[in-house]
Amino acid sequence: MAAATQRRLTRRKILSLAIPLALAAALILASLLIHRNAPPNINRAFPGGEIVVGLDASFPPFALDDGESVRGLDIDLAKAIGSELEMPVRFLNIGFYALHDALISGQVDLLISALRIDPARTQELRYTGSYFDNGLVTVTAATGRDSNLESPAKPRIAYEYASNADSQIRGWEGADRALQRLPYELPEYALDALRLGLADSAIVDATTLRLYLRARAEWGARYEYITHEPYAIAIRIDRVDAWKLVDSALAALKENGKLATIIDKWL
Repeated sequence: MAAATQRRLTRRKILSLAIPLALAAALILASLLIHRNAPPNINRAFPGGEIVVGLDASFPPFALDDGESVRGLDIDLAKAIGSELEMPVRFLNIGFYALHDALISGQVDLLISALRIDPARTQELRYTGSYFDNGLVTVTAATGRDSNLESPAKPRIAYEYASNADSQIRGWEGADRALQRLPYELPEYALDALRLGLADSAIVDATTLRLYLRARAEWGARYEYITHEPYAIAIRIDRVDAWKLVDSALAALKENGKLATIIDKWL
């Protein structure tokens, strides 16, 4: 009987501890849900009174440190977001491989540095919507015949050797598509081959194509995306207010055309 009494007392003690713990957990969860669904607060988002942006300023035209200042597409984008939010922006130039550590440690508020959306990091980061797609494009001359990868004429496709374009073309070959591979040392050389009539099409990334066309405005070309590589802004996963505000500001820049103007300025 003493043993049974002891067991009952033990159960009561466990219940007396479990109920408050469960209530505390429920209150914490409710608080988190309320905070997540609440309108974002600018002071809570950026308690330092400024937006500290981490970037690697060695990747033009997105960011470049010329010794006196940093400039580039990502710089203008960050300033435009700061203008939308009416917050000053400060830049911290960090090596690419230290960017995520700086964000997680709280050294910076967000990263704008031509970052690809990485599904492996979504447990610790939130990404905004994409601001630029640097996927592969297939390019043809505006006045030339269309390139058809299914054609028995074996279209000549120019590309950079050992690049993503190379992998894409090898995949097509594995699917028994008839084509002639024309590898070049640089993607610009692949576009040269197309422009000079040595190839029927070229495959390069979107940034390379846009920069090439800026330098050769007289040459017309058509292009179509065949892969997608979206660049987005990264924010630490617990900085919900900052993510909401920055994502909303980016959406506004898309809507009012300012993002397109920034891209056209640099690409």
